[in-house]
Amino acid sequence: MLLDGKRILVTGLLTDASIAFSVARRAQEEGAEVVLTSFGRVMSLTERSARRLPAPVQIVELDVTNADDLGQLAERAGGHLDGVLHAIAFAPPSCLGGGFLDAPWDDVAVALQVSAYSLKALAVAALPLLSPGAGIVGLDFDNTQAWPTYDWMGVAKSAFESTARYLARDLGPKGIRVNLVAAGPVRTMAAKSIPGFDHFEEVWSTRAPLGWDIRDPEPVAQACVALLSDYFPKTTGEILHVDGGVHAVGA
Repeated sequence: MLLDGKRILVTGLLTDASIAFSVARRAQEEGAEVVLTSFGRVMSLTERSARRLPAPVQIVELDVTNADDLGQLAERAGGHLDGVLHAIAFAPPSCLGGGFLDAPWDDVAVALQVSAYSLKALAVAALPLLSPGAGIVGLDFDNTQAWPTYDWMGVAKSAFESTARYLARDLGPKGIRVNLVAAGPVRTMAAKSIPGFDHFEEVWSTRAPLGWDIRDPEPVAQACVALLSDYFPKTTGEILHVDGGVHAVGA
């Protein structure tokens, strides 16, 4: 099994339709012990979804914008970690849906903190528990071009990608890998909150050489598990596209 004996921290698991849920389930099936994070009002959603996983999990309180939570993550999670999945993103409504020119800085700052800076914050918080050879994997969306309605979340994802590269540089000497999986659109709770999400569905239905099913997060989950395993010991700072090939072809 790919993750036999490993301990993996998974963030962002709200419902069983989320990519994070598929990663957690696949990680358990591949032999890993999984620890989840959640906080506040969404904790009950995480707890409910966790009961649908193959094995029981520990759930620790973590709001990636809360310095106290970040400072206590190592103590709350305990033990050691062999991998971390960053599956966190958020932008206020003003930052999505065509309001790029009008979104105020205060809202943009929230999007950047939660969706980009949090990768660094989470990595540093987990660092005391990460052993050499550990992998950090983040969920990304290709940002080599501007997408309809994605607006400041697209900017945040570009910052997310750059953050991953700098983390790869600074954590590499500690033996820790940092990689991203640029996923095609999957119909999750987060996706439903994006105005005009149907635009993405239309693009992928016509352009993906390998085809794409927006209801199936499994291809993305499998890639995440592979990157969390020992099969990529010298791969870091990479963006692995799991999008049916859309990133590689024109209109």
